Formats: sequence, structure tokens, C-alpha cells
Amino acid sequence: MSLAATGTLVADAAAGRRAVAAFNVITLEHVEAVVEGAEAAGSPVILQISENAVKFHHGRPAPLARAAAEVARLATVPVALHLDHVHSTALLHQAADCGFSSVMFDAAHLPYQENLAATRAAADWAHRAGLWLEAELGEVGGKDGAAPLDAHAPGARTDPAEARAFVEATGVDALAVAVGSSHAMTSRTARLDHGLLARLHDALDVPLVLHGSSGVPDGELGRAVAGGITKVNIGTALNTAMTAAVRAHLADDPRTVDPRSYLAPARTAISRTVSELITVLAGAPEAAPAP
Repeated sequence: MSLAATGTLVADAAAGRRAVAAFNVITLEHVEAVVEGAEAAGSPVILQISENAVKFHHGRPAPLARAAAEVARLATVPVALHLDHVHSTALLHQAADCGFSSVMFDAAHLPYQENLAATRAAADWAHRAGLWLEAELGEVGGKDGAAPLDAHAPGARTDPAEARAFVEATGVDALAVAVGSSHAMTSRTARLDHGLLARLHDALDVPLVLHGSSGVPDGELGRAVAGGITKVNIGTALNTAMTAAVRAHLADDPRTVDPRSYLAPARTAISRTVSELITVLAGAPEAAPAP
């Protein structure tokens, strides 16, 4: 099966009042596990490679991206490739040549007008290159070791009126919204602002994206999808499962030196996590329950 387009998977999910899961990958084992988990769940999936993952691979996006594209080609479900949390314009401009169909351009840390100008330029370039572009307004927080933003801090939540103006001015294809989740959470204790999400869904005509979803409990994820979230980003949950499996194997056999002996159970743990989370998203009700 050839690579699917992110825009197509998100549009299909929106039409069905569903969400497509987007998993951040760092290694080939991540890629294989995500696709195996999606196949087990019988669901399309988005593989995401972040700018931080590219930095880990010595600043070269192509090797992991092309390996991911080959895994996608052999998959039995549609798989798209997305370049995530890009700050670097130079990296953005490599996206099309590496097989990505979409990019999340992240200027949310900038003041509003600077975010708008940078995102508009990124969207203009991306659309000329045939790429779907996601942006962020409001700060999800927790990225790169930073603490989550306080719920009442300026910019910690996405304002619906501002978001509408931002989308119209930039021409982005999707918007990541800050409604209470945080990146890099290892406990599933986040509580989302479903009232704000409803107002954002009413105000915007583009798909809404939830970042930092590893810290969101199953029930909250289900309500978010029912409330209009169409793309759900997950990364830390995979790394938690992977690391726990590696630790357990090495604790049982501390003399292990062959990485395959601990990467195999780690890959299985990631795959199981992917399948379980996709099942949660697929089980979201068509209408959110009353708060």
C-alpha cells in the first residue's frame, strides 16, 4: 500500500465524526510497532517524526522518514507520514523530498502577531509544495522539558475568536488547540476544558488537533473526539511502554548484550499500547455526555 496523505485521513475521520491517531516515532522499532498496532486495530494511522527526533538522528530527516515510508508501503492499513513540531524553516523545506505529506509548523511560543506572520509564510510555502499544514494557537506546554502552563496563564488556552481570525489569516489546514493537555505527561491525569473545546469547534471550519494526549485518560479522550477533535497526537505513552519493557527484560537478565532480546518485547509493548489507544478513540460516542 502506498503512503496515504495526512489530509485525506483527517478529512475521512472528520466526515465520520471520528479521530485519527497520530503517533510520534523515534526509531525503526517505533515505526514497526505503530504500524503493527494499527493493523491489529484495523485502523489508518499517522506516523509523526518531530524536529526533536530529527535532531536525534543528527539533523537528517530522510533516513528515518524513508524507512517509515517503506514500512507504510508494506502495511495493510493506510499510513501517512507527518513532520511534527517544526520550528526550523530549513527543515520545513525538506519535508516534501522526504515523503511527508504534512507538517505541523510550531510558532506558538511567539507573540500572536509573530506567530501569525511566521505561520502564514509556512502555510503559503507548504501549499505551493503540495503539503497539508497544521499550526498551534495557545500553548499546550510541557515541550522540551518545560513545565506545563498554569490553566490561567496568558496564552495557556486557545481563544475561539482569536483562533478564527488566525485560521482565516494564515490559511492553515488544521489547528492544534490548547484545552488542558500537556506534552510529556507520564501520568494520565489531564482534565480537558470541554466547554472551550465546544466553542472552538463552533468557531472553526478546520479540523482540531489535540497534542499531549498521552496524559489524557480514556474517558477524556472519548469526550474530546465526540466534541470535535479529529487528530490525536500521542508520543510519551509509547516511550513509557517501550522503556518499561526494556527495564523489565534487563532486570530479569542483566547479562543481556544482544539488543534484539530487549527491543523485541519493547516493540510488542508499543504495538499493544497503539492498538489499545486506537480502540479508545474508535469507541468515542457520537455526542459528548453532559459535563
